Amino acid sequence: MTDAACANSTEKFADPDWTADGTRRARVPLDRLRTLWINTGTLCNIACRNCYIESSPTNDSLAYIRRAEAARFLDEIRRDAWPVTEIGFTGGEPFLNPDILPMLADALECGFSALVLTNAMQPMMRQRVQEGLLALRKVHGGKLRLRISLDHYSTTFHDEERGTGSFDRTIEGIDWLAAHGFAIALAGRTCWGESEADARAGYAALARARGWPVDAASREQLVLFPEMDGRTDISEITDACWDILKISPDSVMCASSRMVVKPRGETAPVVVPCTLLTDIPAFAMGSSLAEAEKAHGGMFDHGAVKLCHPHCARFCVLGGGSCSSSPAERGCP
Repeated sequence: MTDAACANSTEKFADPDWTADGTRRARVPLDRLRTLWINTGTLCNIACRNCYIESSPTNDSLAYIRRAEAARFLDEIRRDAWPVTEIGFTGGEPFLNPDILPMLADALECGFSALVLTNAMQPMMRQRVQEGLLALRKVHGGKLRLRISLDHYSTTFHDEERGTGSFDRTIEGIDWLAAHGFAIALAGRTCWGESEADARAGYAALARARGWPVDAASREQLVLFPEMDGRTDISEITDACWDILKISPDSVMCASSRMVVKPRGETAPVVVPCTLLTDIPAFAMGSSLAEAEKAHGGMFDHGAVKLCHPHCARFCVLGGGSCSSSPAERGCP
């Protein structure tokens, strides 16, 4: 973007209401809450080179959410008739959380679809987890979906992000899911300078060779996420940018989703705008969906999210990223 309303500055994102050049910062109101994300905790079995929230085997800045804590939000959705259709689980690695299977069962039994973002490695491949997943698939079928992080269709580039040997272990997990009839999708990255067409062609060839039920031409079955390199400069988003970019605020992820997280040391989970702004206290919106809807002051304007973090621009607006599987969200048509 080259418009003056989106100009560069060394003091970007410092003020929640105004950009560095004194222009009113863009806001995204909650249009319709379709996806509620549960962050199962930041612990992960691996440490990726550019993990969006710096998950690792030692990072427990977000504690494990327990079944009863997640159930409280499911109860609120039903009691107050929130239009949620999907419960998403992400981390960290969700299958490290000891309550992941009962939380999935609760979401599915309440009538929601359930989406799990996983690396499909050892935590998912434990016998107890496999047996639990098979039982859930038998009852709920395609309402349970798993999106596997496969950063590239080649061993070299995937392992460059996730560590030597990770590609083969992830392939093993995807093979198991495909062989047992699970609804699966893939998530890759776009940081190697190839065109989207070439990337999709590479994933398509891999899926055919492995017999995976993945249509790489579908932006729902293969999601290609922008790289989140915080060292690179990024433009701020103002009200004028919607027309410049020819997109609508209601196409951005925080217009239709919220995330539940439990910061380490806290006694209860809190609601935050999205899957990326997980451990920044200023982005806590309250302890319930009702409180989040009314959040005002600081980073919020009566529930609307002020786009005052680089992730808002880099991933959601300029990058077109969306973690949900909802076809209504930009990045997942």
